[in-house]
Amino acid sequence: MQKTYNGLELPRDGQPIEYSHGQYQVPDNPIIPFIEGDGTGRDIWKASQRVFDAAVEKAYGGKRQIKWFEIFAGEKAFRQFNTWLPDESVSAARDLRVSIKGPLTTPVGGGIRSLNVALRQLLDLYSCVRPVKYYQGVPSPVKHPEKVDIVIFRENTEDVYSGIEFKQGSADVARLIEFINEDLLKGGKKKIRSDSGVGIKPISIFGTKRLVRYAIRQALETGRKTVTLVHKGNIQKFTEGAFREWGYEVAVEEFRDQTVTERESWILGNVDANPNITIEENAALIEPGLEFGNQEFRDSLYAEIKGVLDSIGKTHGKGAWKNKILINDRIADSIFQQIIIRPSDYSILATTNLNGDYISDAAAAQVGGLGIAPGANIGDGYAVFEATHGTAPKYADKDVINPGSVILSGVMMLDFIGWKEAAKMIENAMEKTIQQKFVTYDFERQTAGATKVGTSEFATRIIGNM
Repeated sequence: MQKTYNGLELPRDGQPIEYSHGQYQVPDNPIIPFIEGDGTGRDIWKASQRVFDAAVEKAYGGKRQIKWFEIFAGEKAFRQFNTWLPDESVSAARDLRVSIKGPLTTPVGGGIRSLNVALRQLLDLYSCVRPVKYYQGVPSPVKHPEKVDIVIFRENTEDVYSGIEFKQGSADVARLIEFINEDLLKGGKKKIRSDSGVGIKPISIFGTKRLVRYAIRQALETGRKTVTLVHKGNIQKFTEGAFREWGYEVAVEEFRDQTVTERESWILGNVDANPNITIEENAALIEPGLEFGNQEFRDSLYAEIKGVLDSIGKTHGKGAWKNKILINDRIADSIFQQIIIRPSDYSILATTNLNGDYISDAAAAQVGGLGIAPGANIGDGYAVFEATHGTAPKYADKDVINPGSVILSGVMMLDFIGWKEAAKMIENAMEKTIQQKFVTYDFERQTAGATKVGTSEFATRIIGNM
C-alpha cells in the first residue's frame, strides 16, 4: 500500500480496512476515502461528514473514529491533475477497500462517458445496492409510502452499460451491420437498417449468478423473505430471459435448503391442501390451460411436478416451504405497477443493469425522491457508497440542497462495516428532524407548516436530535 495518493499522505493515526476469506476486518480508526463530489457535492459532503463524525462520537464515546482521506474525481480532479479520474484515486479506493462519494458530473466531449460507471468497472463493483424505504414525515406522491420497503440489487458491470457501441456512419458499424445482415441473419426477414447505430448487450452466466447469489445471501442475513428476479425475458430471451433462468439455477443449486421457487410453492401448496391430489390434478391447477397443450407439454409438466415432490417434498412440504425464502420473477414493465399497487409483496429485487437503473429511481420517487435515496456499489472486497442524484450545478455553494442521499449512504456504509449503533442513530435522528418539519427546500415546498433550512442547518438539527 502506498503512503501517499495524489500527493496527499494517509492519516498517520488511521489504519486501513482489511479483507480476508470474504470478511472485512475493520479497526477502530479506519481510513475511509471520500470524494466530495461536483456541484452541490461540496455543500452536501461538508454537512454529511459532520453528521457521521457526531454519530460515531456519540455512539462509541470516542473509542472509534473515522480517519477521512480525500481522493479526487470529477471537476476537482480535472482542475488539479488534468484528468477526470486519476489512477491514484482508483488505487486508493482499491487499497483502502471502503469509500464514499458525492455526485459526480459526466464529462462532456468524449473520454469517460460516466465516472460512476468507470469506478464500478475498474473495481469490479458488480452489485449496485439501493434500499428504498419510507421515513415518517417525508412528502410522497402515493397514498401509502410506508408499505414500500425494498432493496434493489442491480447488476452493475454488464448489459448496455458495458459500453460496447458503434456509432452510426462509422466504418466499424458498417462492417458489423454487414456481418450481421449477410452472415448471421442471411436468408431471414430480419435486417438491421444500414443507417443504424448499434449497441451490444452482454449478459453472462458469471455476472448473473454472482449478483443473484449476493442478493440471496443478503436476504438470509437480513431476514427478508422474497427475492424477485426482474427481467424482460418475454422479449429478449437469450439475455434477459437467461438472467431469469440462471437466477433460478443459483437458488435451486446453491441455496436449496433455504429457498423455494414460486412454482414449487404452488405444487407443494396444492399437496398441503389435498394430500391425495394426483400429479395430473396438480398440473391442472398450475396450468389452467393444460388441456390445450400438446402431450409433450403435459408430460414435461408432470415430470416437473414429480421432480419437485421427489426432491423437496419431505424437506419443504407440510408447510415448511412457507418459512423458506421465496424466489420468484416478474417482467420488468410489470414491476413498475407492482411496486405501486402491491409494494408489500416485494422485498428484494435482483435486476439486470438497465432495468435496475429505471426501477430504483421509480421506487425512490414513492418515498421522497432521489434527494434521500442512498446507494452503494459493492464487489468482492470493495465497496463505494454514493449519492444517487446528480450534481445540480446551479445550486452549487448555496447551502440549500438536501444532503439526505449522502447521509443515508453513510448510514449504509456504517452498517456495512459493522458500526450499526452509529448508523441507527443517524437514521433515527434524520427521521425525527423531518417529522419536526425542519427540512430543505425540496421537502418544505411540499409540507404544510414546514420550516425551510439550509444544507448545513439540516445537518446541525440531525446532530442535535441524536
